[in-house]
Amino acid sequence: MTLFDGITSRIVETDRLSVHVLLRESDDTATPPERTVVFLHGVLGSSLLWQENLQDLPSDIRAVAVDLRGYGRTENAPVDASRGVRDFSDDLAATLTALDIPTAHLVGWSLGGAVALQYALEHPVLSLTLQAPISPFGLGGTRRDGSRLHDDDAGTGGGTANAAFVQRLIARDRSADAESSPRRVFRAEFVAPGYTSEHEDVWVDALLSTSTAAGNYPGDSRPSPTWPGYAPGTTGVLNALAPGNLDLSGIVDVDPQPPVLWVHGELDALISDRSLADPNALGELGVLPDWPGADEAPPQPMVAQTFDVLSAYAAKGGDVTELTLPGVAHSPHLERPAAFRAALLTRIGYVGAPADPAPPTETIILRSAD
Repeated sequence: MTLFDGITSRIVETDRLSVHVLLRESDDTATPPERTVVFLHGVLGSSLLWQENLQDLPSDIRAVAVDLRGYGRTENAPVDASRGVRDFSDDLAATLTALDIPTAHLVGWSLGGAVALQYALEHPVLSLTLQAPISPFGLGGTRRDGSRLHDDDAGTGGGTANAAFVQRLIARDRSADAESSPRRVFRAEFVAPGYTSEHEDVWVDALLSTSTAAGNYPGDSRPSPTWPGYAPGTTGVLNALAPGNLDLSGIVDVDPQPPVLWVHGELDALISDRSLADPNALGELGVLPDWPGADEAPPQPMVAQTFDVLSAYAAKGGDVTELTLPGVAHSPHLERPAAFRAALLTRIGYVGAPADPAPPTETIILRSAD
């Protein structure tokens, strides 16, 4: 595990499991919650992917990056898919309690966005920054209004994972010799063309730290009579994100309403209205055979669903800002760190936050509902 300058690693013992976190060596544990920011990673990866951002935050902010269960150096405890992301949220609550953090600003990326929303449904938070978040209605298998396409959620869950990619995770393959290698997946799906970093080996190591043990990534599956022939199983990360297990649209009615920043890239191929992670989108493109058509298996409009839920949140008085970054894919914090930092500092109300390129601070959604 490669740690950047000023970053330290710690195992936090909780009453649920042992959780690994990254901290800044200089941070003061007496920092108030108003200046405490907690970072949550995505479906593939670990806290290592936040290191540049932790380094760049002002010195009077306390920053914590958490490895979710089955990721990084946190225990590989199985995920009960029937609970949606509550296993992760409950782990987070136990971790923050152990760190004596009663509340904080949460930053969630992809899966971490879902965990942040679940946490906010059950615990007070000061703000939510959602970077390329999974739709509030789960990953795959729903129409724009969130209604499920099939009672068994066919085409979602553990069966959606690329088997060759999973095998390369198991083998801890750091090569770039195949499209299914984690390094090639990172280059093709996590970042936009032209992105380079001296830390790419660290980012790949973060992906490789994803546990493939039973009950972690991707999870089991079961046969389905409905195309593409499989449905979610009962354990594992991707099954926890199946629409029958996950519905976070209740965030619209949470009280009090934490301010929300939604950050995403225009070139994101993973969290998209035509996601490469969605078998229905791949069927529509002809990548998967025998697609039954848009009436039975339409691609999930992931971005539009997030927009609709956050629009409803704003209509009820919530303070919502959307920052859409052109030329950016799934990882704004890596691809445009200065813009991400400015937007985050503005969202958490940090005094002295730069005015440019920060987004507006008023309640606004910067995208047409159409």
